[in-house]
Amino acid sequence: MSILGKQINWSGRFLRAVEFEVENSRGARFKWEAFERQNCVGIAAIVPITSDGSVIVIKQFRPPVGKYVIEFPAGLNDKGEELAEAARRELLEETGCSAGQLFPIATGPLSSGASTEVLTVYAALDVVFSSEQALDHNEDIEVIKLPLDNFYEHVYALQNEDTYIDLKLYGLLELAKRYIL
Repeated sequence: MSILGKQINWSGRFLRAVEFEVENSRGARFKWEAFERQNCVGIAAIVPITSDGSVIVIKQFRPPVGKYVIEFPAGLNDKGEELAEAARRELLEETGCSAGQLFPIATGPLSSGASTEVLTVYAALDVVFSSEQALDHNEDIEVIKLPLDNFYEHVYALQNEDTYIDLKLYGLLELAKRYIL
C-alpha cells in the first residue's frame, strides 16, 4: 500500500477533513477519508498514580458522543513544547496535580481508520494535588480519585446511561502498573 496524494476537503479551527489517494499492492487505486488535527504536534495522555495507591481519572462531557466520559487526563501539544512537558502541563491544568516521575509507556494511533492522530501515553507516579485546575473555556472537568485496588470495579460503578468509560483506560492502566510494582 502506498499513499499517492492527499487533498484537504474541509478545514476548521482544530480539525480538517482529508482525502487520501491510495494504491494497494495489486495496483488498485481508491480514496480514503480521514480527519487530522491542526496546529498541534502530538497528543499526550497521562495515567496519574499517587504514592498512596490511588489513580486519578477525569469525567468530562464530550460533544461528539453526547455523553460524559471517564478517561485519563490528556491534551494537545499545541504550544511547541516537548511531549513530556505537554503531558505535565495537561495533568496540572486538568486535575491540579503534579507528577514526581513521568515515564513514556505507549505511542500509537487513536482511530487508525478515521484519524491521523497519534497518542503518546505517560505513567505519572508520585502524583500530588498541588494547585487548582486551570481549565480552558470549553472544559468542565470533574477530578475523581479511585483506589488502585479493585480499580476496575470502581470505574464500572461510574458508568451509566449518561457516562461512558473510555476503553483506552483499561489497557493503559495495565501498562502503567509496570512502573509501580
